[in-house]
Amino acid sequence: MSVLTRDEAQTRAQFLDVQRYRIELDLTTGGEDTFASRTAIHFTARTAGDTFVELKPAILRSVTLDGQPLDPEALTENRLALTHLTAGPHELHVDAVMNYSHTGEGLHRFTDPADGETYTYTQLFMEDVQRVFAAFDQPDLKAAFDLTVKAPDGWKVLANGITEQQDDGRWKAATTPLISTYLVALAAGPWHSVTTEHAGLPFGLHCRRSLAPHLDADADELFEITRQCYDRYHEKFDEPYPFDSYDQAFVPEFNAGAMENPGLVTFRDEFVYRSAVTDTERQTRAMVIAHEMAHMWFGDLVTLQWWDDIWLNESFAEYMGYQTLTEATRFTETWVDFGIARKAWGYDADQRPTTHPVAPAPDAVPDTASAMLNFDGISYAKGASALRQLVAWLGEKDFLAGINTHFDRHKFANATFADFIDSLASTTDRDVHAWARQWLGTTGVDTLTPTVTEAHGNWHLTVTQHGERPHRLTVGAYDRDINDGRHLILRERFDIDVPQAIDVPQGEAATARPGRRPALLVLNDQDLTYAKVRLDDTSAETALRSLAGVPDALTRAVLWNTLRDMVRDGELPPAAYLETARAHLAEEADLAVVQGVLTFAATQITNRYLAAADRPAALALLTDLTRALLRRTEDGSNPGLRLTAVRRFIDAAAQPDTIRGWLEEGSVPGGPELDPELRWRILTRLAVLGATDDKEIAAALAADPSATGEEGAARCRAALPTPAAKEAAWTAMFQSDTLSNYLFTATAQGFWQPEQADILQPYVTRYYQDAVPLAARRGPAIAEAAGRYAFPAPVVDADAVHLGETCLDRTDLLPALRRNLADQVDDLRRALTVRS
Repeated sequence: MSVLTRDEAQTRAQFLDVQRYRIELDLTTGGEDTFASRTAIHFTARTAGDTFVELKPAILRSVTLDGQPLDPEALTENRLALTHLTAGPHELHVDAVMNYSHTGEGLHRFTDPADGETYTYTQLFMEDVQRVFAAFDQPDLKAAFDLTVKAPDGWKVLANGITEQQDDGRWKAATTPLISTYLVALAAGPWHSVTTEHAGLPFGLHCRRSLAPHLDADADELFEITRQCYDRYHEKFDEPYPFDSYDQAFVPEFNAGAMENPGLVTFRDEFVYRSAVTDTERQTRAMVIAHEMAHMWFGDLVTLQWWDDIWLNESFAEYMGYQTLTEATRFTETWVDFGIARKAWGYDADQRPTTHPVAPAPDAVPDTASAMLNFDGISYAKGASALRQLVAWLGEKDFLAGINTHFDRHKFANATFADFIDSLASTTDRDVHAWARQWLGTTGVDTLTPTVTEAHGNWHLTVTQHGERPHRLTVGAYDRDINDGRHLILRERFDIDVPQAIDVPQGEAATARPGRRPALLVLNDQDLTYAKVRLDDTSAETALRSLAGVPDALTRAVLWNTLRDMVRDGELPPAAYLETARAHLAEEADLAVVQGVLTFAATQITNRYLAAADRPAALALLTDLTRALLRRTEDGSNPGLRLTAVRRFIDAAAQPDTIRGWLEEGSVPGGPELDPELRWRILTRLAVLGATDDKEIAAALAADPSATGEEGAARCRAALPTPAAKEAAWTAMFQSDTLSNYLFTATAQGFWQPEQADILQPYVTRYYQDAVPLAARRGPAIAEAAGRYAFPAPVVDADAVHLGETCLDRTDLLPALRRNLADQVDDLRRALTVRS
């Protein structure tokens, strides 16, 4: 397939003006494999010349240009040449048969095993619109779209605009405003819907029928979050919501968390909870709602001109999602979760060889394939952190004024990084252009290290910076509580700029404060900047002894991140992190902190950073820690914390007896009762330990014949420690090509287990032999899953690193696979360094 280059897109944008698409899809023909697609495109050529239109059909039946037939055989890969165009208006008609997808790309088709109902939905991001209809597929050729869909009886069709069923059974969607091709959206099937109205607009929630009771149970909460965010955005933004309705569809086997289609946001339907979840998980769902709604303005109303500016979409929505949720909803501590979980994603990505600037140079994103690689922790978490630092430096009033200027200048059009910075600069006297160069055009994580001294009744702080970005940060000074030495009391917080402009060496900041030095000094106390911070010796000792006694959850998150970074950088032994977790986590009050620390302790330290001989002791420590949390929650006062402890207890179980007893009893002593998620979690761990078999897995699937049940069974079967089970799982992943995206991921998650090193060793070499052709056959979505989930991450040794490095020397790697392999191999190197 030919990928679109930036140069080609610029040439075509100068040549064409596209006014309107008329799209007719027929989902009643072609059975389970294909559907019919007819497209009429009205466009104008500014001069005489040649161009091309993109599509990826199963069969191209006919093409006409201005009433004259073109040869369908002229289609080359995904491009159909349009030659000898005259200056002026043209009309292109394309009649094709298209393939349904089972990888979450294009028009995905899914049959629910719970009831046999079938659903379809689009994911057209980047270049997948070509899988559904013919298009001039680039973001800066915006047009109006008229969509008509013929669907089976009993189906409902959702789209970007309000849809109405016609007398002939077809569904017609309202004409869209000017939007980009990748934002066109369709969801068709026998949806269960809950509707309301707000601010004069219809709002809807939609899911599979088998999930109807679970959506109904949460509909009030979902609508409340939606209304609160909608109203808060209208307080922030001068431009009103630009579309005619707001539907949120929870769809099966969705690759992303959600997609910001105008008027029809699609979410992965794991957000319709069929099992118990913690309040932090509900907060995450609410943040995704807020994030996607922010895109209605930044991304949909004003759209990037080319994919090098994807951060303009994602960083903005990420920042605005967390900030708006904090301001407008009951989730007032969302920045704690961002700091302990989301921000670590950015720090990790920014320290790998594949790092890139938040705003990469134009020549760094020469085509759509390279653009896909930038959907990472840098474009989301680092970019959002940079914007949070910008607000701290610029002030929220001037920041929002700049945003509203940007909307006014570029609404229903496209804009660049330079346009955005110019809009911000128009509302302030500060040098926003210089700030942007330093923050958004560079790579890597700065490190801030304090030095504290005492003299003449004062204590003195010097901050040394390794890096060159300007930072405005808050410093927190804490004293021990004289009545309870385990707890700390905030003495003061004060702001400093690093580096300072005068009287201090470049890269440093210094200040003097009255009194004795504090017991604990925390740089970046409110987590307003993006940097690794270190502790002076006294503060490090205090933190390791009294971390749970720090009064503010966001400060504790900063400190836990500091310890995490020190482990990853080889400055703190992994075992010391685990001991700190055992000492303080049982007293931690913030659930996001507990979940973040336990996740790092289990998935990174226990599974990767400790040698195999040290793993049993680490699992025992985690078991002791989770038992302490279970004791703390016996009174039912904190069900979210108890659920977190139960999950982690299951995952750390080294012997099957206790969790086998829970499974047979159907509950944990003292609660909770086992729901489907906990049952599959226990069965997966029993499979890893060799304490179950395929017969029990089949019985569990018969009891839960749902989509998540199928995924759970696939995960369990792949986790069984037998040669036959491993070979069957490997064949399903790498040879049969029949697994959907979700079943592939579930199988891969079960396959690699640290406890099964001996039986898995031969598959390390096979991975590199089989992953490359798999990616080439099945495309970017499966390549991403193969690189992320099917990678032999638990095998940490020099031979594994060498195999990975050798594979990266190949020239035939699909870009999505290459990026994931490069990251994974670098993580292996880091794990080896930490172990040593």
